Amino acid sequence: MTRKHEITEADILAPEVYAAERAERRRAIVALKRQRRVAVGPFVTFSFENYETMWFQIHEMLHIEKGGREQIADELAAYNPLVPKGRELVATFMIEIDDPDRRKSELSRLGGIEETAFLDFAGETIQGRPEADQDRTTAEGKASSVQFVHFPCTAAQIAKFKTASEITLGFRHPAYRHMTVLPPATRDALADDFA
Repeated sequence: MTRKHEITEADILAPEVYAAERAERRRAIVALKRQRRVAVGPFVTFSFENYETMWFQIHEMLHIEKGGREQIADELAAYNPLVPKGRELVATFMIEIDDPDRRKSELSRLGGIEETAFLDFAGETIQGRPEADQDRTTAEGKASSVQFVHFPCTAAQIAKFKTASEITLGFRHPAYRHMTVLPPATRDALADDFA
C-alpha cells in the first residue's frame, strides 16, 4: 500500500459529508488507534500517528469548531507535521495523571522528558526528536502533559525494524526511566508507516 505523507485541502470532506460519516469513521479510527497505542511506565501513553489519525483529527477540529474553509489551512499547518514522512515514526505521548496536585508535582520533575524518548531494536537506538513547533518544557523545568516526538530512521534501520523480534520503547529521563516492548501487532502497524 502506498502511504500518504501529507494531508491537502483536496483530502478534506465537506462538513455535511463528514457529519454523516462521523460515527462510522470514529469506530474505524478507534480500532486503528488501539494497535498504535502503547503505555510506558505508570502514566505515559504513546499514540503513534499516521495519515489516517491526523486526517481524523483535522476533521474533528473542523467539525467541533465550525470555522469553515478559513480554518482548514490552520489545521493542515498544525497537524501535517505529525504525519510520518516515510522514514520516521511520529508519536504523541501524554502524561496522564488524574489527581491535579500529583500531576503538577510530577510534571515539575519531568522537564525535558521529550528529549529522552527512544526506540531500541536489533542493535539500533533511535533517539526521539521533539516536534520543533514550540518548547514543551517551561523555563522553570515543568513538562507539558502532551508531547510530540519524531523517530527518524535510515533505510537500514527501517529494514531492521520490520524484522526485529523485539522493539523497546522508553525514556532515559532521570525521573522516569521506564520502557516497554512493543506488542507484535503494534510493530506490524508501525512498520506500515515506512514507505
